[in-house]
Amino acid sequence: MVAPFPLAALPRADGRTAVPGARPCAAWDHGKHRDRVVAEQASLWEQADLLAGAAASGMAVAEAAMPHRAAEQATIPPRRPRRPQPEPAAPALSLPALAPPARGVSRAAAPERILILDTETTALSPEQGHCIEVGAVLFHVPTRAVLQQISFLLPAAENPAQAINGIPAAVTRLAQPRDEAIALFLAMAASAEVAVAHNAAFDRQWFGHGALPDLNLPWICSMEEMRWPAERHLKATPSVRDLALAYGVPVWAAHRALSDCHYLVHVFERCSELEALLLAAREPRQLYVARLSYAERHRAREAGFRWNDPVPGAWSRRLSAGEAAELGFPVAVVESERSAAVPRSA
Repeated sequence: MVAPFPLAALPRADGRTAVPGARPCAAWDHGKHRDRVVAEQASLWEQADLLAGAAASGMAVAEAAMPHRAAEQATIPPRRPRRPQPEPAAPALSLPALAPPARGVSRAAAPERILILDTETTALSPEQGHCIEVGAVLFHVPTRAVLQQISFLLPAAENPAQAINGIPAAVTRLAQPRDEAIALFLAMAASAEVAVAHNAAFDRQWFGHGALPDLNLPWICSMEEMRWPAERHLKATPSVRDLALAYGVPVWAAHRALSDCHYLVHVFERCSELEALLLAAREPRQLYVARLSYAERHRAREAGFRWNDPVPGAWSRRLSAGEAAELGFPVAVVESERSAAVPRSA
């Protein structure tokens, strides 16, 4: 509703308005203004009545339609409750085997328990020196697990190889349960099927001399007789350091017996072809010499042959028949390894 006069305008007795600061204006017609206000109020009342009537009419229509809707709903059959669907069964948990064997190789055919061992000595042969330390690890091949390990020292008056192995002779003579350690070592060897060493020809010669009894076990050389995968980019006869690095094993120490055993343990843990490599290493072997000219001698060296050892004046290596056939150059079998007689052609 419109206000009858501005808030700041005050009516005067003569019909005029007085606004502070404003000029006089025409007379105010109260009668005409009253009629307009009454008309506006009537219009608002009519609008309110119309709205109320429309609302009442809508409710009536809705109420009139309710019986029909109820009837329609009564004709609709009720929905059957949904049967709860069983949750899908979780797939069976399948854990990958640790370092699975190569295809076509049975774990049962490979040795299950191997004795990984290493020695530290004062010289290169028992005729020149003594063994002063033995390290050994009993390793379970199917699970790639260490079962037992030991390291012990043997007394020596002097150690000319101290700069290499870091073992002072005086330390070897300190009191220790040496007899018990040797007994445990022999018990570990008795439970193993094969002994494994890196450069087994060197380590094997010390057993049966001095305080070390002989080992009644077949030997495998991880340097000479195990053919490591080509993708490792190793030499034909790799060092234990190069072998460890090729399998991502950090090299933290060298030339202590047990640490060198641990390098082989970590390599074997990572090697999926271990069973196949051990089986191939146990094949019968013979000493071969390379039949190559002087200009081609590099081929023998790259294949792991050694010059003048053990055959004087020749490149030689112990191989299985299958390995010899895959060389790609002619070789000959040595009749007698001890005498290194004239070889015959293979």
